[in-house]
Amino acid sequence: MPYIINENTIALLPMGKNTKVLEFAKEKIVESTITKIIEYNCNLNGSTFEGRRKGSSYLIGASYKPPIIMDEVKRIILIPTHSSKNPNCAWFVLENILKYSLNKNHQVTILFKNNQKIELNICYANFDKQVLRATRLESAIRGRKHIKNL
Repeated sequence: MPYIINENTIALLPMGKNTKVLEFAKEKIVESTITKIIEYNCNLNGSTFEGRRKGSSYLIGASYKPPIIMDEVKRIILIPTHSSKNPNCAWFVLENILKYSLNKNHQVTILFKNNQKIELNICYANFDKQVLRATRLESAIRGRKHIKNL
């Protein structure tokens, strides 16, 4: 059975045709690509990956590397590091990131809520932009709920 992204999911990291999944209490190797895992989870939540991308783009006005809403109720928003077509693209759950910084090796260090750290060899400014986009998406979702309740 494919991996189901949940509130314990921290990150999905590419490993060729497999995916390394980081969770709060464990790590696992899933014999599926990240893209297939995300597509499966989008379908489980009643949409397609492309539909989620378009929805995010509409809400925040970003068409390139948009974050995607995986589960609105559980507040699972995925942040990509690269284009989803790039085999090096990793995905992180916004809710589970505590903080991130540029380290002395010019890598991005991400600290998660379970105190686990990961270092990425990506541009800090680009990662920061991705996190800000995901935060805007989260805000747009909250704002939309507020409008419904008026």
